[in-house]
Amino acid sequence: MRIPGLKHLLLVGGFASLVAPASMAQAPSAAWTQWGGPTRDFMVASTGLANSWPASGPKRLWTRALGEGHSAILVEGGRLYTMYRPLGLLSAVRRSQEEVVTALDAASGQTIWEYRYASPTAGADFSQGAGPHATPLIVGNRLVAVGSRREFVALDKNTGKVLWSHDLIKDYGAPSVNRGMANSPLLYNNTILLPIGGKSQALGAFNPDTGVLVWKAGDVEYAPASPVLITVDGQNQVVLFGGDRIAGMDPSNGKTLWSHPHKTDYGLNISTPIWSPADHLLIFSSAYGTGSRALELRQSGGATTVVEKWALNRVRVHIGSIIRIGDMAYMSSGDFGPAFLSAVNVKTGAMAWQDRAFARAQLLYADNKLVVLDEDGVLGLATVSPQGLKVLARAQILEHLAWTPPTLVGRTLYVRDRQTIAAYDLS
Repeated sequence: MRIPGLKHLLLVGGFASLVAPASMAQAPSAAWTQWGGPTRDFMVASTGLANSWPASGPKRLWTRALGEGHSAILVEGGRLYTMYRPLGLLSAVRRSQEEVVTALDAASGQTIWEYRYASPTAGADFSQGAGPHATPLIVGNRLVAVGSRREFVALDKNTGKVLWSHDLIKDYGAPSVNRGMANSPLLYNNTILLPIGGKSQALGAFNPDTGVLVWKAGDVEYAPASPVLITVDGQNQVVLFGGDRIAGMDPSNGKTLWSHPHKTDYGLNISTPIWSPADHLLIFSSAYGTGSRALELRQSGGATTVVEKWALNRVRVHIGSIIRIGDMAYMSSGDFGPAFLSAVNVKTGAMAWQDRAFARAQLLYADNKLVVLDEDGVLGLATVSPQGLKVLARAQILEHLAWTPPTLVGRTLYVRDRQTIAAYDLS
C-alpha cells in the first residue's frame, strides 16, 4: 500500500455558472452510490416523471463548467461525486496533466471539495476523449475512485482527505492502459472488487477500510468493462467481461467458476452485462466486430454450466447501457457507422426493430419510460415495446460530446458532457 505524499486537497466554495437553483425533486434519502445505479443495471425506481416537455426541454435547475472525462455522477446525502480532467486556456494544445475527484452541492452544483492528483498524458491515447473514465464508489464514509493511469484511492467523502491509495502499475505490475482505465469498482461484502490486469490478477479484492489486498486471481484478458454481481441458483458470482472472454468468479476468493470466449477487436469490451435470475440469461454486447451473446447459466453442487443460447453480430453496443424489459433487451447499437436504438428478443436473439431517432446513446429506465441521452447532447423520453419506439419528448440540452450515462435520483436528472455538468427536473 502506498500513502501519497503532497497532494492538492482543496476545500473550496467553488465558482459555478449557475441558473438560480430550484427545490430539488428528490427524496433526501434517495441515492446513486455506484456505476449503474442502485442495482448496477440503470433500472431506477423513480415515479412521477413527466410524459412530455416543452420544446426547450425539461426545467434546468443549474449548470456549470466541469471538465473532460466520462466518469458518471454519484448522488448521496445532498452531494454529487464525480471525476474530471480540468480544462484551461491551453487545453486544446496540451491537456491538463492532472485529474480531479470532486464533491458538489446537489442543489446548486457548487464545489464542496476537490482532490487533485498527477495524471500525465505521455503515452496515452486520448484521441477518443480524455479520462478519467471510471465512476467512483461510495462505501460508508469513503469515496473510492480510479484514475486513468490506474491510480486507486479512497477518500473521506465528507472532506476529500486521502485515507489510502495504490498505484496499480507500481504496486502490482498491472499493465498501463493507454486509453485510460475505465473499470468502476464494485462492493461485495466487505471488499472492493476491481480489475487489476496481468497474470493471475485479472481481478483483485481490497479492504475498503485499509486498502489492503485481500486476494487477486484470474487470467482473463483486461478490458474496460466494469464487473457486476449475479446470483446463479443461490451462488454469488462476479462477472468479469474481459477482452478475450467473459467469466464468472467466486467474489469471496477469486476462483474462476466458468468462462466463455468473446474476443473483441482491440480488447474493447466496454458495456456492462445484464443478468436475469428468472430465466438464467446473461446478456452482453460489444462493438468492433463481435456483437452480442446470451448465455444460460445454471449451477449445481458448485459447478456452473454454460450454454450459449444465441449470438448476434448485427447488434454491437459500443459504450452504452443495455436495458432489459420482459423478454426484450433495448440498446444503442453502432461502432464505426451510424448507431441505432435496437430491440432484441432475449430468448431467441431475433431482432425486433431498429430506429435512428437518436445518435449513439446511453439509456436508463424509470417510470415505464426510457430516458435517452445521445452523444450529440440530445435528451429524450420514450416508451418501448416489441413493436417499436415511441418518442414522447426530446430536447438539445448539452453542447459537447456526451458519452457519460445520466444519473436519475427521484425526479432529478444529472448529466454531463466533456465540458459541463447540469441538473434537470423531470417531474
